[in-house]
Amino acid sequence: MSADLTKKTADSSIEDKPSSNNSNMRKKNTVDMTVGSPARHILLFAAPLFIGNLFQQFYNLVDSIIVGKYINADALAATGCCASLNFLFFSLCFGLANGIGIIVSQYFGSGNDAKIKETVASAIYVICGAAVIVTILGVVLARPLLVLLNAPEGIIRDQAVVYFRTTCCGILFIGIYNGIAAILRAIGDSKTPLYFLILSSFLNIGMDLLFVIVLNLGVFGVAFATVIAQLMSAVICLIYACAKVPYFKLSRADIKPNFGIIKHSFKLGVPLALQSSMIAISMIVLQGVVNKFGNTAMSSYTITSKVDLIISQFYNAMASSITTFSGQNFGAKKIDRVKKGYKCGVIFVCLYNLIMIPIVYILSKQIASIFVTEEVVINLSAMAQRILCFMYAALGLIYIPRGVLNGVGDARFSLINGLSEVACRLIFSFVLTSVSGIGVMGIWWAGGLTWTTVAIICNTRYLIGKWQRLSVVKN
Repeated sequence: MSADLTKKTADSSIEDKPSSNNSNMRKKNTVDMTVGSPARHILLFAAPLFIGNLFQQFYNLVDSIIVGKYINADALAATGCCASLNFLFFSLCFGLANGIGIIVSQYFGSGNDAKIKETVASAIYVICGAAVIVTILGVVLARPLLVLLNAPEGIIRDQAVVYFRTTCCGILFIGIYNGIAAILRAIGDSKTPLYFLILSSFLNIGMDLLFVIVLNLGVFGVAFATVIAQLMSAVICLIYACAKVPYFKLSRADIKPNFGIIKHSFKLGVPLALQSSMIAISMIVLQGVVNKFGNTAMSSYTITSKVDLIISQFYNAMASSITTFSGQNFGAKKIDRVKKGYKCGVIFVCLYNLIMIPIVYILSKQIASIFVTEEVVINLSAMAQRILCFMYAALGLIYIPRGVLNGVGDARFSLINGLSEVACRLIFSFVLTSVSGIGVMGIWWAGGLTWTTVAIICNTRYLIGKWQRLSVVKN
């Protein structure tokens, strides 16, 4: 990937030329973002993603309520113990799926449909191979990892082992769904994955109620319901793709693996997975710092984390939209449009913050009271929200350059981003909470300063412009 993207392509290989059957391949369920208004493309693409992200948060909340109310507190604690491990293990599939999506978006932008079909075929080997390995590791290492994370001994740890091992059995289905969803998004279709996500969530909730309330299967029932929902979403998604998307209609000759594309899938996907994993690890360590300040701090931190998670869903949707937009236009060698996408993203983030900052600042106590009734927790959470809300702009300005740089395939940036966030979160949290006069509030100042520092690093990486010298994948 060393060739200068801006060079003329008179001597380029035939592999870089669009295939002759493009008009037959590009159906109405694809969107060519290399032409038309960048702002319109980015907003229309991001809207379904934003809705899907919010719906996912709603499902997670309902799932926790079912576990807590219809099993017991130990079961809720057991599933909570596995949250960070699930994220770590699933992140490899997410990263590889996103890496494949980046490759597809670049080929789509360049008009090379033959290479898109090769990438789809190669994705089968990448995702299935990685999923099987991760599943085996998860099942074998479940108990040692939970011991390492200090999961309470006895019934909570035993239930956590059952829950984690069962959910690991769905990693293959998660990989298939996310791989197909990433490819659909890469060709401009962000609506179809949303439909499958909503269907899967309702199915999961329904089976949670069946397995927990009717069949009384406990945490195993919750995990098993999740695996079945993942299986169904993967199967339905695969059926739809094979029936409606020409790129998935593969002949026996088409499924021959392209080892160059497989290599690039790992080259792009593994750093993305490591980025997510490192951020998750830093959050685990920060939780340890929070725990030292007692129950009030723990409860307040939980509240502010949930608020931040909801706020950031818009940024996450914008980043995914800009990744696809940048990938397609980078593949089409339209660098100016990539830059316009970045500018549009920054503007949208600023406008969003103008709305959200006063809402969170003014209603901070009311927001906290949704979760708890204890006045001391409400007051501490409100103070923390008022600190963080003024730094939401910095958080949003992490996602925008990240979306651009991921879209153009800057794999090194993913590692830089992950390492910088881990280092900032750990250093700021340990230092600030030790300073007299700051104490517990250092937890939230550390979060805000981490966002600010990482935003500076991400935007500096973009503005330096080395990404413009990368080249589209050609294998």
